[in-house]
Amino acid sequence: MSLRSARPAARWTVYVAVAIVFAVACAFLSNWQFSRNAERSRQLALVAANYDAAPVPLAELLPADGSLAPEDEWHPVTLTGTYLPDQQLLVRNRAHGGTAAFEVLVPFRLDDGRVFLVNRGWVPPGEHQADPDAVPAPPTGEVTVVARLKPGEPLPSSGRSAPDGQVPTIHLPLIADIVGGAGVEAGAYGLMVTEQPAPASAPQALEAPSDDPGPHLSYAIQWILFAVMGFVFIWYVIRSERRARLEDDEDAVETVDGAVGPAASPALGARRRDRDMQDEDALLDRMPR
Repeated sequence: MSLRSARPAARWTVYVAVAIVFAVACAFLSNWQFSRNAERSRQLALVAANYDAAPVPLAELLPADGSLAPEDEWHPVTLTGTYLPDQQLLVRNRAHGGTAAFEVLVPFRLDDGRVFLVNRGWVPPGEHQADPDAVPAPPTGEVTVVARLKPGEPLPSSGRSAPDGQVPTIHLPLIADIVGGAGVEAGAYGLMVTEQPAPASAPQALEAPSDDPGPHLSYAIQWILFAVMGFVFIWYVIRSERRARLEDDEDAVETVDGAVGPAASPALGARRRDRDMQDEDALLDRMPR
């Protein structure tokens, strides 16, 4: 038996059940978007608080062999020591300048012996090959660097790798193994802000994080509206079916000369025409002469 031929009460119960299931799904998706909006708002507040803060010594925010506290992300720190250019690495497939660029990672040996990874910026791919044509070298000798703290990244879920001298992502334990392991900080790395003395040329500076809150809040509200629209649609369908059923019932109970339903249709038509004529006469009587 089709849903259309089912008894009205049972059919309408199914309609309402479908609307409820749809509303629950919309509520779940709306809550998910609200959660994403809250997380995005937290990230924006963290950037606003830390991005342009006064630099502090690295040891104040990242103790030796320690991990980066979430509230200290983006905070600038000062580093004094020397670059280790022989252990430089390139992070491949980074989106900069509309291309699949490379970010330049150079280990930096601090005065206290720790090795901290500094992201000096990005370089474009080469003119005739995927690898960059040239990578500007870091300054030699003792250097003072200001960098913003960032946590490491996970390994790619796809399992993709990279050729020698490159890494697929800034996964600090992996990089520590490549550059020697001992003394390499795995709790955070730094995005370079300045370095003194300044080199003759440097990689292109990394862009500031976007302050776009994203569409999450509007999506959350849309899902709520979809849930309401589902109930409105079901109400309209049930109301239309009830109206059509009442009209059918009225036609069925009218009788003319003992005929009911379809058999009475010619007589019913004549009777309705008579009523129309009476209505017209009454309207003409009420009109001013």
